[in-house]
Amino acid sequence: MTTAPQGSAMGRDELRRADGSAMRVLVVDDESTLADLLSMALRYEGWEVRSAGDGMTAVRTAREFRPDAVVLDVMLPDIDGLEVLRRLRAEAASVPVLFLTAKDAVEDRIAGLTAGGDDYVTKPFSLEEVVARLRGMMRRAGATAAREDAVIAVGDLTLDEDSHEVRRDDELLELTATEFELLRYLMRNPRRVLSKAQILDRVWNYDFGGQGNVVELYISYLRKKIDVGRAPMIHTVRGAGYVLKPAG
Repeated sequence: MTTAPQGSAMGRDELRRADGSAMRVLVVDDESTLADLLSMALRYEGWEVRSAGDGMTAVRTAREFRPDAVVLDVMLPDIDGLEVLRRLRAEAASVPVLFLTAKDAVEDRIAGLTAGGDDYVTKPFSLEEVVARLRGMMRRAGATAAREDAVIAVGDLTLDEDSHEVRRDDELLELTATEFELLRYLMRNPRRVLSKAQILDRVWNYDFGGQGNVVELYISYLRKKIDVGRAPMIHTVRGAGYVLKPAG
């Protein structure tokens, strides 16, 4: 693991909350030295940081701190990271979560992601990598300045990359950060068949060795929110992948 990133934070693409205040990150790890290093690196980015050394403290802190992203160790001394995630999701369904763990087996990665985590890094890792992953997650969650070209439309489905709002036939749909990123990828490639491997690489940045069940799971989540009760827009192309196109 490396020390804090080099260079000045002033020249970076600064991420801010919608009200202009600093982004908030909660670091959850029972290794105090590691938590301190992570907190130092994240404060260097100009973010407001709080830390917790166990799961119950993390849940309480998140409730009052209302973080924009969470760095969450899987192994904690009381309840594990997956249980912490479930409790966080019950109160803040779309907060992006980056899992930390010493485990590097494919099964563990899939367990974390299918539980609702948005990304995953294994120990040892570089602080630069954690910062980069968090920046990407928070950008996807809408932590960027408004742009005129921020709205993507396919048929009666619209996605606003800045406000993070998704609507179909003007009905607001609630998506998690990962569901939002998956839908954005599909909508940026309308009528194009995307393979599971392409989706894994773009949305999760992982090669699961052909295990596409994570993609299948999140496609099913999206269908329940986008297509149920309406003409379907998300289609399976047998043996090839998935395609999103206007209904009709």
